[in-house]
Amino acid sequence: VQLQASGGGLAQAGGSLSLSCRSSGRSFSRSVLGWFRQAPGREREYVAAINWDMNSPYYAESVKGRFTISRDIAENALTLQMNSLKPEDTAVYYCSMAARKYGSVRVGREDDYDYWGQGTQVTVSS
Repeated sequence: VQLQASGGGLAQAGGSLSLSCRSSGRSFSRSVLGWFRQAPGREREYVAAINWDMNSPYYAESVKGRFTISRDIAENALTLQMNSLKPEDTAVYYCSMAARKYGSVRVGREDDYDYWGQGTQVTVSS
């Protein structure tokens, strides 16, 4: 399974960006999809996740109300809509898939995710 993230770029504070993640080799069914990010000099952190089949989203407190994670079943694509961006949102964003532990995934735990995309850079200027 390979995950491909795209859509990163440069935005001004208060602006918006949309990230997309697609899979080759496996449907997203029976999995939890997550977005994590890593800023320079910091550890990777959880951003948001969604149970693909249940369409139930989860968010880190730092992005709640600003970011929206969603699914496109027809395209088998995951999206992260990021609004009201802040300079502290600057990071490399990674999409990830948890399948092995489906049914008991701890959405904020990196160890529960089996597959990772290559990351896409998001830069927010002040």
